[in-house]
Amino acid sequence: MSKQLQQFLRSLVDSVRDLAPIVVVIAFFQLAVLQQPIPNLGEILVGVVLVVLGLTFFIRGLEMGLFPIGERMAYAFARKGSLFWILAFAFALGFGTTVAEPALIAVAAEASQIAAEGGVIERSDAAMDDYANGLRYTVALSVGFAIVVGVLRIIRGWPIQVLIIGGYIAVVVMTPFAPEEIVGIAYDSGGVTTSTITVPLVTALGVGLASSIKGRNPMTDGFGLIAFASLTPMIFVMAYGMLF
Repeated sequence: MSKQLQQFLRSLVDSVRDLAPIVVVIAFFQLAVLQQPIPNLGEILVGVVLVVLGLTFFIRGLEMGLFPIGERMAYAFARKGSLFWILAFAFALGFGTTVAEPALIAVAAEASQIAAEGGVIERSDAAMDDYANGLRYTVALSVGFAIVVGVLRIIRGWPIQVLIIGGYIAVVVMTPFAPEEIVGIAYDSGGVTTSTITVPLVTALGVGLASSIKGRNPMTDGFGLIAFASLTPMIFVMAYGMLF
């Protein structure tokens, strides 16, 4: 048996083990608490199998592709020694991965639908598309900015706690002044940005950069970029609501 097949089977077993508690909880409450049969059992079982396979392929893809390329590119940019290109790459990576984030696309579309139903925007496809795209690109810009700040922190050795505390103070101060309709969306946008596409690449960037800079520790300096990517969307989206 080849090494790649062994690793895949190991990932498959890990995926089954990770999903097992969710299946047990749902089955327990459905059968023991609600005391109702599981509807469409065949379709659900097929769905569970697809989820297990999807999670397995996703994890293997991260290990084989995204993590290595992210770390290698960060190392290459550090070796190049150009601060401009490192920051440009950091912004482009944060912006590009966030625009493509499935969770953000879904939340933005749902927010535009609710905004139209509530009379916040005109109830037309064009207005809802503009609203959803405005939210998406605002969040993407905020994540690009966040990754730039995070990379500067790694390079300059800034303390992460000062930046995080300052950011959350800004969130608290802005909340009473932002429109009520946008506050909840702004808070949720901080969570949906840190999902399947953004997290692996951004984490690989931070670890690779910290590993390639003399005097930086990958454990203490390489992590933390995701915290910035979760924080800045709240600030940017509330500002978007206050301005537009």
